[in-house]
Amino acid sequence: MFRSSVLSITTLAIASSSFAAPLFIDRTGDISHAYVGGWEHFVGGGVAAFDCDSDQFAELFVAGGAEPAKLLANVTTESGANLAFADATPDNLKIKSVTGAYPIDIDGDSITDLVILRVGQNVIMRGLGGCKFEEFSKLQFSSGEQWTTAFSATWEGNNALPTLAFGNYVDRSAPDGPFEACDANSLYRPVDGAYAEPAKLEPGYCALSLLFSDWGRTSKADLRVSNDRHYYVKAGHEQLWNMRTTPALYTRDQGWIEHKIWGMGIASRDISGDGLPEIYLTSMGDQKLQSIQGSGATPTYTDATFGKGITTHRPYKGDDGRPSTGWHVAFGDIQNDGLDDLFVAKGNVDQMISSAMADPNSLLIQNQDGTFEEYGDKAQVGSESRSRGAALLDLNLNGLLDLVVVNRRANLEIYQNISTDTGNWASIQLTQDRQNANAIGAWIEVKADSKTYARELTIGGGHASGMLAPEHFGLGKTETFEVRITWPNGTKSDWTTLQVNKFWTLKRVGDQVKADAY
Repeated sequence: MFRSSVLSITTLAIASSSFAAPLFIDRTGDISHAYVGGWEHFVGGGVAAFDCDSDQFAELFVAGGAEPAKLLANVTTESGANLAFADATPDNLKIKSVTGAYPIDIDGDSITDLVILRVGQNVIMRGLGGCKFEEFSKLQFSSGEQWTTAFSATWEGNNALPTLAFGNYVDRSAPDGPFEACDANSLYRPVDGAYAEPAKLEPGYCALSLLFSDWGRTSKADLRVSNDRHYYVKAGHEQLWNMRTTPALYTRDQGWIEHKIWGMGIASRDISGDGLPEIYLTSMGDQKLQSIQGSGATPTYTDATFGKGITTHRPYKGDDGRPSTGWHVAFGDIQNDGLDDLFVAKGNVDQMISSAMADPNSLLIQNQDGTFEEYGDKAQVGSESRSRGAALLDLNLNGLLDLVVVNRRANLEIYQNISTDTGNWASIQLTQDRQNANAIGAWIEVKADSKTYARELTIGGGHASGMLAPEHFGLGKTETFEVRITWPNGTKSDWTTLQVNKFWTLKRVGDQVKADAY
């Protein structure tokens, strides 16, 4: 049973739209944790957000770099109460050299497992319930001593276990490195209930983010890779792997347009309403929002215009006019007005003099005309620490998205969303009694008023940071909505009418859903 009460919050002046401006308050309290270390921890610094004690409130597993990682228990007293966390790290999660982590239910037992990325051997921990874990020895998973900085997973065909992709950065053993010494990425496909030696995805161009996505709605996910030009220097570019029996890169002849950026993070969300996901890419200098051309028959993407307001290419406050450096990125509807917004974690690599040192995080609020406006400072989340990973999710179960930010050589930050005069919302979690218990690869379609929202369930993206949490939909002023699920195998449920402002679990029954509110 989860907790319930009413949150009392300060009233704000109503903005010119029917919803007030967003506002957050720092609830970090006495939690102390930073991502630290030498050059191998200039990148990474992720957080995994997931419920590991079955009370619906998400915990946080935070990378520490040269210091041990931490598991922070969500000890918020009741629904809507002030956020509160406490250190509850079991000894076997006090792991050093962690760059990031992603929650995933690998074996379909409805208990979340944890993929931990490291400078060194990566680790998969099996969830036992009650926030306890053990090494997942049954999987026979092993990795080399790579410098791993990215991860994504998907279920292919009827496989009981997921396909796992690990993005590796600079090959530290290369004698002529580090420049132009990018390591190959690693692809693990299951065989007989376990993982053999991985296939190499080559060439590797120093990956900092991976995302399996069914970008063309064909019920087959391909692997997008965002790469760091700082180390591949000249020969590399962004990549999209066609996940056929033998993976192959999409080419220009197949519609793929090469982009060269200092790629850090990936986020995917349909914000245009055409049912196909846009892609947001963080980088040094500016950020990109890309939309697929036409019906999605080919992976041909074009950049949004500068007037869209999404580049966040320089600090929006202070007097440091040097270019910004973007890391983690997340979509989410902050005011529940039915328009997805963007959070971008920013911060200097360390002491890179060509980039801004005081580089505040960005909160880009979407306007009714589809443009975005900077609210990081006004919403009180514009930290100037060297931010890295982040998580944007409802941490106190009151229907508003909260924020966690991991910082390099500075304390992490936990922000509670206290925005007022917000719209209606719905939280939707999918389950199925089979492998892939969380239906990763499914699409949720929501119809509210005259709009249809399409949302793909994925594991990966961001910057070294992953979530396994219900999908949050802001719905504006609508009182009811309809939902339809396209399951990972491409079959569809019927449309089902549900009420707003509830947490819904949709369990698969055949190809239909059984809806329960909690």
